[in-house]
Amino acid sequence: MVVCGSDRTMLRVVTELVGSGEQVTAIVNPASRHYERIGELGANVLGVRVISEALLRRAGVDAKDGKPSTARALVLLDNDDVHNVHTALTARDMDPDLRIVVQMVNPRLGAQLHSLLGDCVVISGPSLAAPAFVSDALEDDELTWLDLGGRRLVAGQADLIRDPHLAVLADTTSSATPELLPAFSDDPTGDIVLGTGVRSVWRTRDVRRAGWLMAMRDVFDRRVRRIAAVMLFLVLAGTVLTHYIAKIDWLRALYLAAGAVTSAGIEDDTFSEAEPWAKVAAVLVQLTGIVLMALLTAVVVDSLIGARLSRVIGGVRGRPRNHVVVCGLGTVGARVLEILAERGVAVVGVEHNEDAPGVQTAHRLRIPVVIGDSSNEETLRSAGVQRCQSVLAITNGDITNLESAMVVRELNPEARITMRMFDHDLAERVERRLGLGHSRSVSMLVAPAIAAAVANRRSQVTVPAGRRVLLLTEVTVEPGSVAGGLRLGELDEAGGLRVLARRDGTAWDWSPAVKGEILQPGDRIAVAGTRSGLARLLLATRAQHA
Repeated sequence: MVVCGSDRTMLRVVTELVGSGEQVTAIVNPASRHYERIGELGANVLGVRVISEALLRRAGVDAKDGKPSTARALVLLDNDDVHNVHTALTARDMDPDLRIVVQMVNPRLGAQLHSLLGDCVVISGPSLAAPAFVSDALEDDELTWLDLGGRRLVAGQADLIRDPHLAVLADTTSSATPELLPAFSDDPTGDIVLGTGVRSVWRTRDVRRAGWLMAMRDVFDRRVRRIAAVMLFLVLAGTVLTHYIAKIDWLRALYLAAGAVTSAGIEDDTFSEAEPWAKVAAVLVQLTGIVLMALLTAVVVDSLIGARLSRVIGGVRGRPRNHVVVCGLGTVGARVLEILAERGVAVVGVEHNEDAPGVQTAHRLRIPVVIGDSSNEETLRSAGVQRCQSVLAITNGDITNLESAMVVRELNPEARITMRMFDHDLAERVERRLGLGHSRSVSMLVAPAIAAAVANRRSQVTVPAGRRVLLLTEVTVEPGSVAGGLRLGELDEAGGLRVLARRDGTAWDWSPAVKGEILQPGDRIAVAGTRSGLARLLLATRAQHA
């Protein structure tokens, strides 16, 4: 196995593969702080900054003269999608049959990789890790999120799953013993189902963004109002004096006074015959107006630059309650916001970088965002943590997340706190000694899925149904198996197995018509079944040897 990367996910994947007995060649940047640790795990380490064709060939990616590469798989875990795609294309040219697993930050780009690379596995770290953080925030143990058949799915109670339901997995209401995988029909009934999203039932009250009115209030602050008040007083006083001294009507007097105070100039000979003291007074008023206009301009510009209009507009309006505060709007935070928005959860984001991916996502979803340091008490107060239900501290820094959690605990002892911690040992000690809540590591959540994809191991997800469980997984039909040539519907077994989807080539088919299609060697099917039903399917899809 050839693994390329430099971060903690790379370390976790190498640990998983070496622990399962695989021979691993790790291509690591020598500047990485995990460089020595990866070597200590027993992997063959190649320390380079730039991956080239010659380096891949040295690592074993080189199919020639009809012979396959000595490398069984290539895993690309760089944080730069462009580098990953470039390396993957180079490796595909060197070996058209090489198994390639790519971690992609941009899910849209990842969805297009099959057209570039053919048969490959695309892993999205944020998509895998975000549901775990959301479940912690909502204390939601009734739903099971999984990747199956090329889709992100959720299994759980039917009243929580958004229509349309892809399959009915069980009926736990009819008797003490739940009925698993009811016989296929046009209108199956059951309370445990499989779907693509959840209903918006967790929160009923939304959190509103500040908007333009709040933005203008912050821009035209107390300083602006004081300067405007002084200018208004001068205009009124000048109007009265001009009216009585120059003996002109009130509207014309108002015009002259306003022109003098606002530095618009007085193109009028009204004061040409006035007393000297009146001329001096008019000049002084005009000079005072010039100074006040300069001050007013400076204060407004300072407010715009200091508050940053986009920040003010996206801030929080009012005093939100029982919401979720997400501190850190990177790639994981952006995905967390999307899931919370899908669930209808009231949420406020906190991020110090206005250009972070999650900030743009928040603006698109009309979610309030407080721009500032999440470990700062005033920033957290602006997000309403003293009245929130849960806090997710998922920035890229362990210390920042720890400090944020400590401040939140002081402001709101009842809040449910989940921290993103990269250092596993630090996370354990913090949970044990400080009692700040749960901690999770994105690399720990993602690495098992990547390792399973690399080794082409069958991964399965367990879905509880009353006191029984169902297994959801994908199975490949091997050449020479009993299942080859059967219709997909013939594999269905009421109470034991249900075929959900089929992939022939690169596309998955989830339509009901898939039941009538003929299985071919190499096809991959997504199924739900009991342990016994799945065991029978594995025997039927395995190659038969004489």
